[in-house]
Amino acid sequence: MTLPIHAVLPELTATLAAAPNAVLVAPPGAGKTTVVPLALLDQPWAEGRIIVLEPRRLAARAAARRMAQTLGQAVGETVGYRVRGDSRVSARTRVEVVTEGVFTRLILDDPALEGISAVLFDEFHERSLDADLGLAFALDAQSVLRPDLRLLVMSATLDGARVAGLLGPGNQPAPVVRSEGRAFPVETRHLGRDPALPAEDQVSRAVRQALADEPGSLLVFLPGQAEIRRVERQLAECLPSDAILAPLYGALTPAEQDRAVDPAPSGRRKVVLATSIAETSLTIEGVRGVVDSGLSREPRFDPASGLTRLVTVRVSQAAADQRRGRAGRTQPGVCWRLWSEPETRALRPFSRPEILDSDLSRLALDLAGWGARDAAALAFLDPPPPAALAEARAFLQRIAALDGEGTLTPHGRTIARLPLPPRLAHMVVRGAESGAAHLAASVAAVVSERGLGGDDPDLQTRLDRLRRDTSSRAKDARALAQRWADLAGGCNNRRSPRERPGRAGQEGRRPTEDPLTPAHLLALAYPGRIAKARGAPGEYRLASGRGAHLDPAHPLSRQLWLAVGELGGGGARDRILLAAPLDPDRIAEDFADQLTTTETLDADAAGRLRAHRITRLGRLDVVTRTIPADPALMRRALLDRVRREGLAALPPSEALEKLRARVGFLRRAAGQEAWPDLSEAVLLARVEDWLEPLLEGRTSLAQVPPPELAEAVAGLLPWERRRDLDRLAPTHFEAPTGSRLPIDYKAEGGPGVAGRVQELFGLAAHPTIAGVPLRLVLLSPAHRPIQTTADLPGFWRGSWGAVRAEMRGRYPRHPWPEDPAAAPPTTRAKPRS
Repeated sequence: MTLPIHAVLPELTATLAAAPNAVLVAPPGAGKTTVVPLALLDQPWAEGRIIVLEPRRLAARAAARRMAQTLGQAVGETVGYRVRGDSRVSARTRVEVVTEGVFTRLILDDPALEGISAVLFDEFHERSLDADLGLAFALDAQSVLRPDLRLLVMSATLDGARVAGLLGPGNQPAPVVRSEGRAFPVETRHLGRDPALPAEDQVSRAVRQALADEPGSLLVFLPGQAEIRRVERQLAECLPSDAILAPLYGALTPAEQDRAVDPAPSGRRKVVLATSIAETSLTIEGVRGVVDSGLSREPRFDPASGLTRLVTVRVSQAAADQRRGRAGRTQPGVCWRLWSEPETRALRPFSRPEILDSDLSRLALDLAGWGARDAAALAFLDPPPPAALAEARAFLQRIAALDGEGTLTPHGRTIARLPLPPRLAHMVVRGAESGAAHLAASVAAVVSERGLGGDDPDLQTRLDRLRRDTSSRAKDARALAQRWADLAGGCNNRRSPRERPGRAGQEGRRPTEDPLTPAHLLALAYPGRIAKARGAPGEYRLASGRGAHLDPAHPLSRQLWLAVGELGGGGARDRILLAAPLDPDRIAEDFADQLTTTETLDADAAGRLRAHRITRLGRLDVVTRTIPADPALMRRALLDRVRREGLAALPPSEALEKLRARVGFLRRAAGQEAWPDLSEAVLLARVEDWLEPLLEGRTSLAQVPPPELAEAVAGLLPWERRRDLDRLAPTHFEAPTGSRLPIDYKAEGGPGVAGRVQELFGLAAHPTIAGVPLRLVLLSPAHRPIQTTADLPGFWRGSWGAVRAEMRGRYPRHPWPEDPAAAPPTTRAKPRS
């Protein structure tokens, strides 16, 4: 069948004959994935193999199968493939389709790419981390070792100018070859978005409408496995009798994925419910309709927590075009979009490159393996963010994969050989060193393959189910785990059988009778996810400081310590999806290099300080011991509390408050310079001068006698001011009766005295303090205020008559003279008649 790509093959072959690098932009359905590699086989420069990179295992197998069918051969002859856990190649293979991660391993093992004539980067617009890194390595190898190597970047939707600039020599961009037009036209119908309905309900409604309106099979794009299963349940009871549901996502076995891609049985049509796995490089026979939810799930790495989360986002314009193009691969088609036409223009042009939002630990490990200490030495379309790369290198140093100079250590070279993320590779290698290679590899399989062994949060339950599972997916996973275990064991077969890892990132010895458990293997991979129970059942705190929770009804929720392998959710806390109970006695041994020890002083319920030595892993207390406290440390802690909480932290002291009020009054009356400032701010600034001597031998502030506080603060006054204090600001006013009435220096309006009016008879002049009139609160015999005055003689002459008239009737047994200034003061009532 003639495809649009055939029209540009002469231009493409001529371009690659004249220049080593080129960019090919061809719409979905043009045939670039399966036609171009075969067209390059007979080129004079193509004496070796042609490597074709695909972003996913399903696409790699499908592309190899389609090219082999074109040649009338079986896969593994002229055309073969290599993906993680599966390989179909032979000595006759000329075109090898590989996943991007496999190519990274290939070029690291053989930087010169001996026997390889060309590398084709298909669907490069997806901008996976492995694709960006693989292209950077290939360009570096081409410039230094293989100037004859051809590099071709292909995509349906690509910023061709940027990529051409990266591939071109000097300032000259590489040639860009474009294939215009699709094989078949696709009509686009916008259904709009109903914010009141869940996305799955809208998708189900659109599928039913599409099946009723148009013939043929449907390809339905949803963001993830959970949404696929929900839509599958909704559609199961309302599909036409000729329709078959076929899920398609990454966690399915290759056989299940192939069944979704294969043509529907005669007289039937399929509804393929797929994630973005079906966006590129796939032709699903019979599909003439696409229902696009407009959503996808992308990984986002959070350096603060060390977690990579899957975030549901709106698709890019490029991804929407790719999805739409699936409907026109073999016949005219229709694309139903669950958004309005104007919303398309608001979509971001391209998907965000994975290198900008990913955990860069694998990239950092591979850069070290390549010998590139600086990422700037390589040609990246988007360079890795320096902060994220620095954090990744710091992690690799913590697990002893890199030394202080950023060079691969023997341990780093070992984990680099395993096709696993560095955390899991580190775990498998350490497991192999402890004689637990197979267990460690099985844990890695469960962690890396979602849903393997079921969905129970208990790791041991999943391992047991995986062991008993007879499905092809489980068998493939067990075989893959065995290969990892063999590889890790082979890398360490020169070690003594008694040699064991003593720390998470260091060499040491562990007794053979103390084997690693699944929990400790998980903890080796994710020490930041070690969790300790807190509060209510099922509530945990991670070593990273984040909160996490588990169903309180699950048996794991009763464990004090957990090693956590998988988290979901987000926000302030995460849901624990995979964990195992952890023996806390092993933490101090296995993670000695990551523990910190501090000595703290903590107050008990009575406020007494106790000294503790606390050993922590991250934000978790592992061991806490009470120790004798250093007296100086105790005093500093009590002083710090006063600085932090203010004078309110001290025992209430009326004497101290009166002293501060008296001195404050004299500062206002006699001038700021004459008397020291005893405000709270000044006392806190000088707290060592007056308070520290009182803290000797004491473990709490409550043990300080309140009267001593006033004496200590009074010691801040110069000697002559202490001598003058009682004279200028006495604590009491002596009434004419001889009674000592306390003076309130904090009273509003100035110092005040409250006393019964009879005790002030005989006063012809108003009393003063430091030249300031005392505010007199005159009380009735029942001690109720009857008048407040700062001019007692004026009161006697003025309103006293009215007060006297009222008070005589109310208190007849007490004296109420007409001229109180001349009357004798008294504290007594009249004798009874």
